[in-house]
Amino acid sequence: MFEKVLIANRGEIALRIHRACREMGIHTVAVHSTADANAMHVRLADESVCIGPAPSKDSYLNLPAILSAATITGAEAIHPGVGFLSENADFATMVADHGMTFIGPDPHHLRIMGDKVAAKSTMQELGVPVVPGSDGAVTSDSEAFRMADSIGYPVLVKAAAGGGGRGMKVADTREQMGTALQMARNEARNAFGHDAVYLERFLSHPRHIEVQILADRQGNVVHLGERDCSLQRRHQKLVEEGPSPALNAEQRAWIGGVAADATRRMGYEGAGTFEFLFEDGEFFFIEMNTRLQVEHPVSEAITGIDIVREQIRVAAGLPLSFGQDDITITGHAIECRVNAEDPRTFAPSPGLVKDYHAPGGPAVRVDSAMYGGYRIPPHYDSLIAKLIVYGQTRNEALMRLRRALEEYVIEGVSTTIPLHQALLEEPEFINGAYDIHWLQRFVDNQGAAG
Repeated sequence: MFEKVLIANRGEIALRIHRACREMGIHTVAVHSTADANAMHVRLADESVCIGPAPSKDSYLNLPAILSAATITGAEAIHPGVGFLSENADFATMVADHGMTFIGPDPHHLRIMGDKVAAKSTMQELGVPVVPGSDGAVTSDSEAFRMADSIGYPVLVKAAAGGGGRGMKVADTREQMGTALQMARNEARNAFGHDAVYLERFLSHPRHIEVQILADRQGNVVHLGERDCSLQRRHQKLVEEGPSPALNAEQRAWIGGVAADATRRMGYEGAGTFEFLFEDGEFFFIEMNTRLQVEHPVSEAITGIDIVREQIRVAAGLPLSFGQDDITITGHAIECRVNAEDPRTFAPSPGLVKDYHAPGGPAVRVDSAMYGGYRIPPHYDSLIAKLIVYGQTRNEALMRLRRALEEYVIEGVSTTIPLHQALLEEPEFINGAYDIHWLQRFVDNQGAAG
């Protein structure tokens, strides 16, 4: 097992990794920008190294600085967390070249799954159902029009690389295709450096279902059930829950088996998440995230498994601590992402946290690096906390979530807590009767009413 791990991230996920390491007897090294000098993960780590000024490109995306920090502190492994360098194949290669271990999959799988066209093609070869669409990137407008006519409208134009909703446009009719192609290509070029796009059938009322998998070097693969991540605004997740209210036991077992089998046949190692759209009883693969997910606590709550601990064990060459038959999914868990944003306009709200009190009580978990007197910097993602509740039933989890949100105190900045409380008053959410478009409609209606 490793003696020292460098955590190449910040905020709540850096603190989450630190906690797993400490419980395993592993020393930690925190890296930080000048803006994060007083961050909680920096204060708690055994060692810390400043890697640059506030902008991410000069600090958390600064490969030479991070590798230098790992070298001078004697770290044996680097955990990239989520975002930043977590799916960067070049970084994973450089870590190995410097004699250290990248806590994640190998660069080969990072590259394949980082290209949505290659990922879709790979999944088709492995027998995983995919959304009907082009076999690869379309090379011309005329080819795009022919393919769209074949798929049938509405059609989704998607960037071949990247994510977060950038480079995605819907053409409801043939007349809209030209504009959709141009806008998607422009966004893709600006966001990802190249403008390759491909086409898929646009599903009108799907749910976003993802399956958590874990795999080791010995060929053992397990799935930890599914999470429902359909509550999204502009392709950004806000609430996740598991198991999904939309699936039955047969569907749950089938899609979990499909994801685990594909993982095994790929020779994949580490943690990963298969993301699907689910509509009218059918699953369609959309992408695989080759890293830890923000919403991993949902799976931990319903299985009792520490996913970060298993990531570290696998990276050290150890087998998984359990097999598929040892995993039992019980109860229900819901995660709310608490962002430092205006709950109506979603404008970022950085600044001084004057008072902070996290909720507690039975089956309530808060993953956050917040504390009273902390100043939220304006340079990074607005996620400041994750509130996770567990119940024996979904209804119990909902009631516990209502109580926990009432207890949560964050003063000095605006947060999305009021939005989460408003969701708990909506019958569609309470009944689990929502799709990936529901939250955006709800937010738009709230804005119109306000």
